[in-house]
Amino acid sequence: MSALFGVGGGVVMVPLMILLCGYNSRAATATSLAAIAIIALWGTVTYGLLGNVNWGLAAVVGIPALLGVVVGVRVRARISAVFISRAFAVVLVASAVLLVINP
Repeated sequence: MSALFGVGGGVVMVPLMILLCGYNSRAATATSLAAIAIIALWGTVTYGLLGNVNWGLAAVVGIPALLGVVVGVRVRARISAVFISRAFAVVLVASAVLLVINP
C-alpha cells in the first residue's frame, strides 16, 4: 500500500499496528523504526558490497541523523502518546490533502 501511494511504510504500518494488533503508539512507532533500521542496514551492506555507496557522503548524512535520533528519543519520552497520535493524524491528513491538491 505504501509503495502504491509513494510514502514510507511507517505511514501505513504504524496505524495498522495500532488498530489491528492493539499496539500503543509508542510500541508501534518503535517496532516500525526497528524494521526500518534492519532494512536500511541490509540495503547499505548490499549496495556497499557492490561499490555503490559514497561512504563520505553517507557519513555526512548519517552522523547528523544519529544525533537527531538521540534528540528525538529524548523529546519523545517527554511527550504524551495521545499528543503523538494526534500529531501523526494531522500529518497524515495534511499529506493526503497535499496529494489531492498537487498530485
